[in-house]
Amino acid sequence: MKTIEDLEKKINSELTTKINISKINHNQIYLNINESNILNVVLFLKTNSETKFKQLIDITAVDYPEKDRRFKLVYLLLSHENNQRVIIDFYVKENDIISSITSIFPSANWMEREVFDMYGIEFKDHPNLRKILTDYNFKGHPLRKDFPLTGHKEVRYSENEKKVIYEPVKLEQNYRNFDYESPWEGTKYIKDQTKE
Repeated sequence: MKTIEDLEKKINSELTTKINISKINHNQIYLNINESNILNVVLFLKTNSETKFKQLIDITAVDYPEKDRRFKLVYLLLSHENNQRVIIDFYVKENDIISSITSIFPSANWMEREVFDMYGIEFKDHPNLRKILTDYNFKGHPLRKDFPLTGHKEVRYSENEKKVIYEPVKLEQNYRNFDYESPWEGTKYIKDQTKE
């Protein structure tokens, strides 16, 4: 491929019915597809002799809790030979199960597990879909917009029981008071101490 425009034309000519929107922005190709086409699109981009997107950079999600199709899944692919990137995205509902691309890119294993753990999005035919960043007893998905900022439980090591214990989150009052003074001028309590 000579230019990014040629690459976009090639992708659109081969995947005509599978691409909803195609555009070039910031010298990268953006493809919006339906979730049912993810395997076909990724397989074509990787194996086609002209596109050569042979590296999966990342899989992530964005949460839009006010929308019916709540999550936007984003796949980033890189072609070293063409020095080009493509970004594939599509929207899914909260309980939709997405096809895993681990059969095409084995490195997707970790990334899909991370999306599952952080957002609760499930992947069909994943070889080992389980939590990867949170504890097994952890409730909820921390990157969802409706997840409380302080979480539901806090974890600490108990010297008495000699094990890690879970307790409901309790915010101490001194963590809720802020002085909002400029850090360059110093806070009042530090100023008072230094005068003595």
